[in-house]
Amino acid sequence: MLKLFLIGVLALAPIGFACAWQSSVQPAPRPQVVAPPPNLQFQQTVQQQQVRDQLQKSQQQQERRQSVSDNAKQPHASDPRMLRQLDQADQAQRDRDRAAQQDMVDRYRDRATLPRVIPHDAPASSRSGG
Repeated sequence: MLKLFLIGVLALAPIGFACAWQSSVQPAPRPQVVAPPPNLQFQQTVQQQQVRDQLQKSQQQQERRQSVSDNAKQPHASDPRMLRQLDQADQAQRDRDRAAQQDMVDRYRDRATLPRVIPHDAPASSRSGG
């Protein structure tokens, strides 16, 4: 009977040690996300709206330019060379407009302030460098 008891203890001991070790290991702390203050949130909202308004204005200008371009092509409908030049000019203008819009979006993204992440203090052993 004692022999059976010792075999059972020896068989279950590794499981007990593993459970005890896992309960003593603490998970790494998660970084804390701090929301920006309300005045900064308002400023971001205003900047977003300004970019949207500028993009919409740019889109309307492009539509007007296209209408003017279409009207300019009508008298030259029989001249393929002139139509090709006008098409190339239209494409160049669209490329400039697209680049300007992309620049506007990139500038907004670069100046937008994101929420700050404040990490918890790292353990002394990891800060000591070895």
